[in-house]
Amino acid sequence: MSKRDELIVKYAADLKDKIGETPDMDLLTKVTIGCGPSIYNADASTVSASDASELATVKNNFLIKKLGLSDSPELDKAIEEVMEQYGKSNRNKYRAVVYYLLTKKFNKQSIY
Repeated sequence: MSKRDELIVKYAADLKDKIGETPDMDLLTKVTIGCGPSIYNADASTVSASDASELATVKNNFLIKKLGLSDSPELDKAIEEVMEQYGKSNRNKYRAVVYYLLTKKFNKQSIY
């Protein structure tokens, strides 16, 4: 099993255990691949819910550039909801899982 496949299994377990959602493995795999090499870097592979610049990166680089959404307060609200859903106390919020949840929230699976 490749390192990427191991990470996808870990992300799927996170979705099941922490969010209570059975993941769409095809979409999760595509989102993970879309994250590129960041998934292998300990710092870049996670999203800090308490870091405003980190959340701005998620909004600008993922929601606006990747998913093609227009900048609006709705994007910040969606990020906040996903962070809440993932669990504020959960320190390790994997970027691929956050992006997966946001993709589903905005119904943008067709991008992948």
